[in-house]
Amino acid sequence: MDPLEILTNKESLLPFYQPIFSADDHEIIGYEVLGRMKVDQDFHSIGSFFEDESVPDEYRLEVDDFITKKALQELSEFSEITIFINRNPNLLMLDRGDSLLHLLLSFQEQGVDLKRIVLEITEHNYHGDIEQLNHVLTYLRTYGIKLAIDNVGKEGSNLERLRMLNPDILKVDLSLLRQTTTAQSYLDILYSLSLLARRVGAALLYEDIEMLFQLQYAWRNGGRYYQGFYLAKPEQAIIDKNYRKEFLKKEFHSFITHEKKKLSAQYEICNEFTNRMYQLNTKLKTKDYDQLLFNVSQVFSKESFRIYICDGEGFQQSANLYKSQAGEWVLQAEYKNKNWSWRPYFLENIVRMNYDKRGILSDLYSDVETGEVTRTFSFPISEQLYIFIDLSYSFLFEHENLL
Repeated sequence: MDPLEILTNKESLLPFYQPIFSADDHEIIGYEVLGRMKVDQDFHSIGSFFEDESVPDEYRLEVDDFITKKALQELSEFSEITIFINRNPNLLMLDRGDSLLHLLLSFQEQGVDLKRIVLEITEHNYHGDIEQLNHVLTYLRTYGIKLAIDNVGKEGSNLERLRMLNPDILKVDLSLLRQTTTAQSYLDILYSLSLLARRVGAALLYEDIEMLFQLQYAWRNGGRYYQGFYLAKPEQAIIDKNYRKEFLKKEFHSFITHEKKKLSAQYEICNEFTNRMYQLNTKLKTKDYDQLLFNVSQVFSKESFRIYICDGEGFQQSANLYKSQAGEWVLQAEYKNKNWSWRPYFLENIVRMNYDKRGILSDLYSDVETGEVTRTFSFPISEQLYIFIDLSYSFLFEHENLL
């Protein structure tokens, strides 16, 4: 939209509302306020107007306040609805949030509980001192206003800055999952963000959900809230909070069934591998660790590409037994005495094996050397020795519930 056309036709500006759905009860819990302009019989987004730095700041603020005020007037009577309001953080800092706070307080006097307000900002668009922004946001939150960081992970969000701002909600963009060239690397970023959200106590809101597989990803990865065209497009009016309830219950049921099936398959594989190890019996008692590796390789030849033995502190007691591209098992003596205790979950898994007296199957991860996705089956062969069997991607691929 032409900025001048927007500024000279304020009477054509109006708020649209995009629903936000909750995983807790499958209902609409709130709406994001979006600016639209009516042109003939069509409505056009004016989102880019607020990021256009060629437009004077005071004009962008004026339009932002106009849309926000109109939305609050329309939504004030819906006492259970959470209202998500976008603000460009650079514009917010022009008066340190005073104009926005003054507007919100005027509606508080009319009965609007400010605990219903969620302020959305895009952290990576802010050009100023992050500590000053944090001071302003902290002050606004003393009134009960919540903070959401928008577009997290899409354009290189700074995790340290996110931690400093300590948001109530992280809005994670899932649009890049539809691009096959970036999907895998973006999954790694999203996983890091889910860990950060858990650490800082922020709820995850997955946005830009336009396909079923994105909704399933959001559900599997700790999403408490969901938003996107797949669920509901922005509209002029508020809709029934139960609009997608039965649909979500049905889809989540299928997600749960699928996930339980995968978990059951993983436990079955783990049990099968554990039984194989028990059947080796005396072949695990030898002090010749290299020979022990060859003994194990005979019963895991199809599944594994690497086998080795570590002690309880992570020091490798054997060579690596590695399957070459020709399919032959070869010893790699240079790995002996290396320490792997620094790896995530290594010591936790050692303790688990000590308590359970059985093998365990790791989560999926990318192997550092081969780059392939793998899992590791580990098994206690004595009170202080543990064998690790890295599973090949081809084996995982043949068993879809392992991927």
